[in-house]
Amino acid sequence: MGYLRATTVATGASPVPQPIRVAYIIPGLHYGGMERILHDLTKALLPRGLEVHIVVVAGFGRFAEGLGEMADLYQVPAMSKLSFIYPGQLIRVLKRIAPDIVHSHSGVWFKASRAARMAGVPVVIHTEHGRRVPDRVTDRMIDSLASRSTDLVIAVSEALAEVLRRRVLQDPGRLRVVTNGVDLDRLRPPSDVSALRQELDIPSGILVLGSIGRLEPVKNYQLALRAFARIGELDGSPPPVLVLVGDGSERGMLEELAKTLGIAGRVRFLGWRDKVEHLYGAFDLFTLSSRSEGTSISLLEAMSTGLCPVVTDVGGNRGVLGPRLASLLVPSDDDAALAASWRRHLLDAELRRDMGRRARARVQSEFSLDRMVENHIEIYCQLATAAGLRNKKSWVCRTVKQLT
Repeated sequence: MGYLRATTVATGASPVPQPIRVAYIIPGLHYGGMERILHDLTKALLPRGLEVHIVVVAGFGRFAEGLGEMADLYQVPAMSKLSFIYPGQLIRVLKRIAPDIVHSHSGVWFKASRAARMAGVPVVIHTEHGRRVPDRVTDRMIDSLASRSTDLVIAVSEALAEVLRRRVLQDPGRLRVVTNGVDLDRLRPPSDVSALRQELDIPSGILVLGSIGRLEPVKNYQLALRAFARIGELDGSPPPVLVLVGDGSERGMLEELAKTLGIAGRVRFLGWRDKVEHLYGAFDLFTLSSRSEGTSISLLEAMSTGLCPVVTDVGGNRGVLGPRLASLLVPSDDDAALAASWRRHLLDAELRRDMGRRARARVQSEFSLDRMVENHIEIYCQLATAAGLRNKKSWVCRTVKQLT
């Protein structure tokens, strides 16, 4: 069963263990939380003895830069509408790679699972990063079919896992929750806030609300703009500035809405930026106004830098904040509640600092990159062993077994 690539050093010698070969399949490598996770996961797996290949079906993006030094990258040739039934181009790519494990990510589940089985891949895994709210019946039906060809489904939050159990999976026993994680060494409280403010041309003494994310309907930045329009001067201090970092299909509409609401002069649309992690230091308060979230990477990154977050109570956000930060949650689609929470925390610097300290401690204890990586390695080793890939029981799997 599978592609056993063991070699021998001499006649009669025992097979030399080979690294587990993982092929990730993802729509593309543009900016986004899912893409960031794949980038960080790939970078962390290389020194741990796994072999990584990355297959994109829609095109490369900025996160592809530098990945070629850590993994083999593949672009699937354009596929016809018939590829839904027979994804021939993807099958050929997988046969060329001959992976032990195919691990797909949101947006390509059905085609990836179908192609993996047709290519004879021993193990198929899928990670669901988030779902449309409400999701479409056709999406549920297609994903339910895909789940039949998938050995394990990973949800990035318990809230998302519950949705999958109730509405999608044929066998809920194949589900596991693995929350996202971030690199706490890379994300630290800033040492020079004034330089960051100067870079964004924001005068000293101006409070800054910030958010980083795709300007797409699910992120509901219309709510953020409506809430921001409710905030003027803060007890005699100048009005705050709202900084939105990201891009997407709604950018033009959001810029027009800011003009209509009379706040265009106080809202900065920065588009995507390289190394966005340093921008958190320019914010006094971080916010998300989403309709749905899995485990938000931008939220984890903001918390890692010691920022106080105010976010909507959707998806995995409550699980990320935990009980000690639950007061920072606001109801979805309630611009008055969002504005009130912003105002309270903008006016109380000591409260912001206290919540920021708690936020970083929360990520350190529950959402580190190392923890996420070890959870993935454990899954790969367990499934490789179950699939009969005996020669894949390399040092990395023995290490994981000892740790767990």
